[in-house]
Amino acid sequence: MTEVKQRDGEAFDSMLRRFNRRVQQNGILSETRKRQAFEPPSALKKKKMANKKRKSKET
Repeated sequence: MTEVKQRDGEAFDSMLRRFNRRVQQNGILSETRKRQAFEPPSALKKKKMANKKRKSKET
């Protein structure tokens, strides 16, 4: 969990920018996107085979 504490006299906008920068550096958003679009290996194999069949029919 990423935490950012507000410094004395710091504006909320600058604190939010620091938080966003830390989240990006830690790779939290990219990891979340990967997990949302996760496909099991069996589904990937099926998709790959379907692409091969389609390409062989075109040729």
